[in-house]
Amino acid sequence: MSTADPRPYRVEFAEPARKQFLALPRDAQRRIAPRVDALAQTPRPHGVEKLKGVEGLYRIRVGDYRVVYEIRDDVLLVLVVKVGNRRDVYRRKGD
Repeated sequence: MSTADPRPYRVEFAEPARKQFLALPRDAQRRIAPRVDALAQTPRPHGVEKLKGVEGLYRIRVGDYRVVYEIRDDVLLVLVVKVGNRRDVYRRKGD
């Protein structure tokens, strides 16, 4: 069986991630949006990193910005959970 599934994944934003994305400068949104949309065809693109210390989360780099997401292969879903500048995106609340 091939690892490439021809069926596209759905890409959805968790509500906090949607708000983070909309708060970014317009030029950053224009650079990030196509990369997020591409996750529907290739949820594990070249350069993706699996986050250490957090189960099931991945990140892609878009310049100084990071998109953190989870892949749910069983339901063909990519759920974006965080979007932000690299200096802020990995911080937990209270850090």
